[in-house]
Amino acid sequence: MKFLNIGFGNLVSAGRILAVVSPESAPIKRLCQEAKDRGMLIDASFGRKTKAVLLMDTDHVILCAVTPEALALRLEEKEAP
Repeated sequence: MKFLNIGFGNLVSAGRILAVVSPESAPIKRLCQEAKDRGMLIDASFGRKTKAVLLMDTDHVILCAVTPEALALRLEEKEAP
């Protein structure tokens, strides 16, 4: 099992990530609010501005303060042999 560092010492299972998206659009904001209402929102941004939203296959939504581009680079580094 490979883990992805999403900042501030937080790790998520890389194999469980469905998508990494920017939090700016209205549908993503709505999705985050719905996840919060269901108790499935995890805020791993430590009070900083949310720069990426991770959608997990467990129906959890994770907020983090690392950009989607940086997360993609970290993920590619993990997959390299």
